[in-house]
Amino acid sequence: MIHPKSTIKGRGAQQNTHNRFFELSYEIRDDFLEFCHKEGETVDKNKTQYLNVFPKTIVNKVASPDVGMAYSMNMYQGCEHGCIYCYARNSHEFWGYSAGLDFERKILVKKDAPKLLEAHLKKKSWNAQTIVMSGNTDCYQPAEHQFEITRQCLAVFLKYKHPVSIITKNALILRDLDLLKALAEDNLISVNVSITSLSEDTRRILEPRTATIKKRLQVVKELSDSGIPINVMLAPIIPSINSHEILPMAKAVSEAGALSIGHTIVRLNGAIGEIFSDWIRKTMPDKADKVLRQIENCHGGTLNESRYGVRMRGEGQIAQQINDLVKLARLKYFNNKVMPVLNTKLHEPFKNGQMKLF
Repeated sequence: MIHPKSTIKGRGAQQNTHNRFFELSYEIRDDFLEFCHKEGETVDKNKTQYLNVFPKTIVNKVASPDVGMAYSMNMYQGCEHGCIYCYARNSHEFWGYSAGLDFERKILVKKDAPKLLEAHLKKKSWNAQTIVMSGNTDCYQPAEHQFEITRQCLAVFLKYKHPVSIITKNALILRDLDLLKALAEDNLISVNVSITSLSEDTRRILEPRTATIKKRLQVVKELSDSGIPINVMLAPIIPSINSHEILPMAKAVSEAGALSIGHTIVRLNGAIGEIFSDWIRKTMPDKADKVLRQIENCHGGTLNESRYGVRMRGEGQIAQQINDLVKLARLKYFNNKVMPVLNTKLHEPFKNGQMKLF
């Protein structure tokens, strides 16, 4: 049994799961952890590493029919926020790392993203469609403090009058309020803020290195007051962890100025099932079995759900109750609110960086 003091603080995952693409695996055994604890030794330094990568392109076409976006871009791969449920964890295996601790501690940085984005927007064949920043990992995660790649990309979108949408759970977005306001003047920006709970205790264990709930509600209010349309993602909803908060969360974000809400029911595909199960047995041992059974109940008896049209909303009685509560929340708190459609008409004349005169 692992001693409680051996758990890794400030991280979501408590282990590095095996990379499915590798034949060999590496593990730290419990008896070694116990030995280190008794000897007062540190197993690892638990430091975040930033690793430069050099992709050839930055804008990705999204093929999934139920994601709600056509194109996305990610300035960073991996995410220090450490959200235990994050679907993006599995993508870290494609880079040769684990979906567990590696996902939170080995952050791949794409410093060329602004240049790649500019080259993409200048293509003669490109017809403007909304590009979503953070389709995979948060563009305002802690790395952005140092590298400011997201801010540089926003400047590119503004230069070429191109619509962009952002998904984030970090208050760092307020740093770029000047660019967001300028984009909003031409209806070129929308922001999706992720809020999964109103409880700081829940937030700290689910999303250990994210902005506090108070700060996220402040983000919704300040952006809304600045004329920037806000959708709030109540996602994911996890049975018996935050499912009881749907109506209070909807009320709070509506009062803060959000124009709409979205939601998903948690699904634990690939390595995430193992990571989440290990985490909940260490952080919520008294309710672990109950939560895992209820998640399985939402997905046909399994933690892993890949069926398009079903995977986001689930099925069964528990999923139906969650989906009905979200419908009620929309009727009660968002009945007269509408998210605007972003403007795709301005970009074409700006492909050369300035308005065509003739």
